[in-house]
Amino acid sequence: MNETRSFASTETSIEVKGAKLQTQAFGDPSSPPIILIMGMMASMLWWPDRFCKALAARQRYVIRYDQRDTGLSTHYPQGEPAYSFSDLADDVIAVLDGYGLETVHVVGMSMGGAIAQEIALRHPRRVRTLTLISTSPLGVEGLPSSTKAYQEHSSSAEAVDWSNLEAIADFLRRDTAMLAGARHPHDPDAASALIARDIARAPSFASATNHFSLVSEERPARLQASDIKLPVLAIHGSADPLFPIGHGEAFTKVVRDARLHRVEGGGHEIHERDIDEIAQAIIDHTAQ
Repeated sequence: MNETRSFASTETSIEVKGAKLQTQAFGDPSSPPIILIMGMMASMLWWPDRFCKALAARQRYVIRYDQRDTGLSTHYPQGEPAYSFSDLADDVIAVLDGYGLETVHVVGMSMGGAIAQEIALRHPRRVRTLTLISTSPLGVEGLPSSTKAYQEHSSSAEAVDWSNLEAIADFLRRDTAMLAGARHPHDPDAASALIARDIARAPSFASATNHFSLVSEERPARLQASDIKLPVLAIHGSADPLFPIGHGEAFTKVVRDARLHRVEGGGHEIHERDIDEIAQAIIDHTAQ
């Protein structure tokens, strides 16, 4: 993949329902647009720079952004999020409007994948294709549980002092290690550097814990992955400990126009060594 070209990135703040969303775009605005939606407690920095540039290098206009309570976007008092899960889906539409985009290829990871599905169901005319990374189909029951080891790790979150930034950083360092796959060695130094960068960038990083209340929010019964009528690519690691591979496979069973790209040995992450493979799968999908 040719990434020797220089891709200027531009940052823009977009107002939405009294909040501010920080966004960043890579590549040529005349190229087909892709918006990247990251998961719980994660700012746009968790979409690796090289990943964004790899997509831009293949003639895509790439937009990533900080969700509410992450990065440089609006933060709310800890434990008092003044927004719902559906507001996060509407935020994406506001970002599209801010960039003057009528339609876009939507890519969501983990919780961002659930947001992406809601956008596809509620605003289908704004979506060209859907790519869902390390996530689970809405409204589908009976899928495999997280691994026992990850469940034990997750339960330790109850003992974390979520008002203490170092305690949060320590939990996130352990979390990235637990979410790693078996295909490549986990790089704790790179993970620590990213976590430190994310915490230093946010004016109130502890507010990101407001996302915990969103994942427990009851979804409207009408939001079912089986009702998605758009082309769907599910990218899923075969060693994902949070959403085992059965979650990725389920998309091909419930969504008519869906296919699975299996990352052998991949975890719940975009590993540096998997960037080219994942980016190429998205390029091929969005060429439809």
